[in-house]
Amino acid sequence: MRLFLALVPPPALRRRLGTLADAAQARCGGRRMPDDGLHLTLAFLGEQPIERAEALAAWLARFSILPGSWRLDAWGHFRRPGIVWVGGAEGEPALRDLQRQLWDSLEEMGITGRPDRFAPHITLLRKARRSPGPELPRIAMTWDYTRVELIQSVLKQQGSHYRSLARTVLPEELP
Repeated sequence: MRLFLALVPPPALRRRLGTLADAAQARCGGRRMPDDGLHLTLAFLGEQPIERAEALAAWLARFSILPGSWRLDAWGHFRRPGIVWVGGAEGEPALRDLQRQLWDSLEEMGITGRPDRFAPHITLLRKARRSPGPELPRIAMTWDYTRVELIQSVLKQQGSHYRSLARTVLPEELP
């Protein structure tokens, strides 16, 4: 099973991000990510056996994160894979701390693959032919997040389909 840990935006924010994706696609070309697939990856875990997926789901269902806010106010582009994304112009220490905390726990479970760097972003387009320019709309939105989800990525002919397997509990739900 191909797995990752992510923050998933609430439906209203996903729709707003989808509108930005439409504008970016008109300018940059490429393949637009479906609204229901928009997320912020915190830890890509790659292919994992089903037993590991079950253990991760059980672990995550007992795990709680500190709620936080992420200010989305910048367009970005990873040239080589042609990814157009939105994120924050300012570094986001709370997201970096969350990502570090998750990887610390994952490594204790024997999962490796922590990246050397973490650039928080939400991918809107893949295989874009041009980078975003100043004609794209200004971004000014805040994402209040409360949970991390364990997501399974299922590769299909039309792209990846994501399925949530588990999510963290809210602090008030802890025993």
